[in-house]
Amino acid sequence: MKLGVSLGYWGLGLTIPDQLALARAAERLGYDSVWTAEAYGSDAATILAWLAAGTSTIKLGSGIFQIPARSAAMTAMTAATIDNLSGGRMLLGLGSSGPQVSEGFHGVRFGKQLQRTREYVAVVRKALARERIEFHGETIELPLPDGPGKALKLTIRPVQDKIPIYLAVLGPKNVALAGEIADGWLPVFFSPEHTNELRVPLEEGAARAGRSLDGFRICPSVNVMISDDLESARNVMRPIVALYVGGMGSREQNFYNRLVSSYGFEDEASKVQELYLAGQKTEAMFALPDELIDLVAIVGPRDRVKAKLRDFRAAGVETLIVWPVMPDQEERLRQLTMLAELNRELD
Repeated sequence: MKLGVSLGYWGLGLTIPDQLALARAAERLGYDSVWTAEAYGSDAATILAWLAAGTSTIKLGSGIFQIPARSAAMTAMTAATIDNLSGGRMLLGLGSSGPQVSEGFHGVRFGKQLQRTREYVAVVRKALARERIEFHGETIELPLPDGPGKALKLTIRPVQDKIPIYLAVLGPKNVALAGEIADGWLPVFFSPEHTNELRVPLEEGAARAGRSLDGFRICPSVNVMISDDLESARNVMRPIVALYVGGMGSREQNFYNRLVSSYGFEDEASKVQELYLAGQKTEAMFALPDELIDLVAIVGPRDRVKAKLRDFRAAGVETLIVWPVMPDQEERLRQLTMLAELNRELD
């Protein structure tokens, strides 16, 4: 099992030197990839291009580029450019974001997500293959039929023959789409203990396309704190998990709440959301069961962490993308070092 490191959003706790130092440390430690994110602050592409100049071998992943933020052609242009700047190290992660960001920040309606993602990926692939982009779909029409538009092709060639495309999706239908059309899946709050259930839609999507999941890359993002004080490590995770389960999205549309409910925590997830949306964030944090935190995060002493890594490996995870949840840069680096050591011990 390979390791990746997530740098999250630039400007939220990490300085420019911090991000580069983490990427370079991960490269020295043998991590396979480094991933950047975007919401409505820093964009992922600029940071990746900057990291490309400061590293030499580690792969560079967008985790993720927001589909409503860019045309499919612009995404292909950006991916091809970073692939050239980095000497062929680009990994293209795509996602829809959420309705509040899509409609509130980008002015793009959130409906028809399955069809929009399907057509978006198809156009990105055509562009990266340097085919002339002519596409007539339900959500994308290229060229526009009533003007001077011309079917064009990308003028630069990516270094890689095929830049891998990953989908960051939740929910059975969306996960099935990843199994059908993508090269990999970027899940969050992935529970190795629920692998059989989580793989069902992937397999359904692959079967629909007449393809095998051999070589398909499952790359979960997981927060990590290695510590002999298990309770303290769990408590570090509580604000993050409570934010997603309780406050990420509306009461009616919180994909993370639905996910942890499917793990058997429906009552607890409902209570956390009720408290969080009522402004009782501390109460929401401590309404999270220890068992839930243990499922979706890596916490505790080294032996416990090693067992969890073994579970991820047994679940068929190709790359585990980790984030050491520490406010101190030195401690973040120490956590990355310990995790690399523990992962090597499994070999």
